[in-house]
Amino acid sequence: MQYIIIVVIVLLALFIVGLVIRRKHNVVIQRLEQEKMQIQHYPIFEELTKVKSLNMNGQTEEMFEHWRNIWTEVIDVHVIKIDSMLFDAEEYIDRFKFKKASNVEQAIEEYIAKCEKSKNQIISELDELIGSEEKNRIEIEQIKEHYRSARKTLLAHQYSFGPALSALEKRVEQFVPKFEEFDELTVDGNYLQAREIVLALNSESQTIYHLLSEVPTLLSEIQTKIPAAIHELRNGQREMEEQSYYLNHLELTKYLDNLEEELETLKSKLAELDVESVAPRLNEIIDEIENYYDLLEKEVIARSYVDKNCDDTFETLTEVVKVTKEISNEAVYVQSSYHLPENEAEIPKAGLKQLELIQKRFELLVTRVRDEKSAYSSLQEELVEISEQIDRIKDEQEQFSSRLKNLRIDENKARAKLDSLKRILQETDRQLNKANIPGIPEEMDARIEEAEEQIYIVIQSLQDIPLNMNRVQSNIENAEKCIQEVSKHAHEMIENVMLIERIIQYGNRYRGTNPKVNDLLLESEHAFHQYRYIKALEDAAAAVEMAEPGAIKRIEELVQDELYEKSQY
Repeated sequence: MQYIIIVVIVLLALFIVGLVIRRKHNVVIQRLEQEKMQIQHYPIFEELTKVKSLNMNGQTEEMFEHWRNIWTEVIDVHVIKIDSMLFDAEEYIDRFKFKKASNVEQAIEEYIAKCEKSKNQIISELDELIGSEEKNRIEIEQIKEHYRSARKTLLAHQYSFGPALSALEKRVEQFVPKFEEFDELTVDGNYLQAREIVLALNSESQTIYHLLSEVPTLLSEIQTKIPAAIHELRNGQREMEEQSYYLNHLELTKYLDNLEEELETLKSKLAELDVESVAPRLNEIIDEIENYYDLLEKEVIARSYVDKNCDDTFETLTEVVKVTKEISNEAVYVQSSYHLPENEAEIPKAGLKQLELIQKRFELLVTRVRDEKSAYSSLQEELVEISEQIDRIKDEQEQFSSRLKNLRIDENKARAKLDSLKRILQETDRQLNKANIPGIPEEMDARIEEAEEQIYIVIQSLQDIPLNMNRVQSNIENAEKCIQEVSKHAHEMIENVMLIERIIQYGNRYRGTNPKVNDLLLESEHAFHQYRYIKALEDAAAAVEMAEPGAIKRIEELVQDELYEKSQY
């Protein structure tokens, strides 16, 4: 009995699963049936009746028959086939043959997709045909208006087009047979071919419009504006040459002759409507002419510059030569008292040699100006370079002269600095002797002796003949550094001695009660009398800090106040 129940449950489950799957397939069949009905009842033939408003000849008639045959095949063949396949699929589903049903459903979807593609193709081609007819009708009228406008322009302004008139008229008259061809194609129902004619005519009309706009402008440049500029340049060249300007380097005559020949060539190209090559070349020619105007103007400006600055440059050159000779003599005199580095001592001599070369260069420049066989622009460049070289030498000589004058000033400053250093060292020695200290450590004595030695070195260097100020300055710097260190260490030592004395005095109150403090203070006193002040300060400070933490800071402040009062006094 138990096995029978299990078998029944399994069979029941399989039956329920089968019902669920069959339901899904039924849903698919319903969808496919609906899609088939949409195709079957789509009003294609109603859409095709739109064609009847056109000329039912030629291409239009062929396309109409082609579309009708395609859709007849869809309805009479494919839809009937789909109905049969739907019936087969339903039988497979009822018999629970779901795999076969799936295969049939997939085949139906492929048929429906093929029918949908045919429908979309017919609609698309139909819209294109009808749209072409409408666009053709509108655009051909616009093109005809452009054609009439172009003919009117050519008739009204024939002179403006010059040699290009004939070619333009031919291009414009080519529209007439194209209009006739368009009309024939339209009457014959060949709207798509007529569309191609319209597109070609539209492009050509744009080109014609561009030519009608550009040709008169370019022709005006070739026949009027550029020839006027050539005439003006020739007159300008002649007038400048009469005024002794040298212009051969510009090769202006050759350029203008070649340009006049080229204008004839460009005119011939324009007669052939070759605007694309003529227009950019004319722009280049205009730029070239402007450049020649600039070059002629540059020559005028250069002449004015040369005439104005030539004499001034000569005067400046003469003055710099004179000053450089004086500085050279001064350098010889100064070298008897002061040592000059070899490279500096050669500055006046080198300047004179350079000035000699510049004088020759300037004389050649003056000769070229008088001969009037050189371009003023090149003469200007030469004069500018000469002036810049003169100014550079002038600056070098002035700087050198200033250094010579500063030697005496530097010597006096060095002697004053030496006196100042001597006073600092003497004051440091006086403070050490005046201070209440047991004695001066050997290290401090050595520092003082070194400072005295540095003073002696400075004195000796100031007695050299000739005087080497670089060496004096170096010795002064060494002596100053050494004496500053001596003064600093002396003040520190005096301050430490006072601090040791005050700390020991303060620590005496704890000697009787604290043996360790007493021992440290004894060591401090011993080091103090041996001039070991750093050691003495460390031991005394350690002793007082042991007995009374923080006392050292108060003692240091008291000592600083005392030192300040002494310095004020």
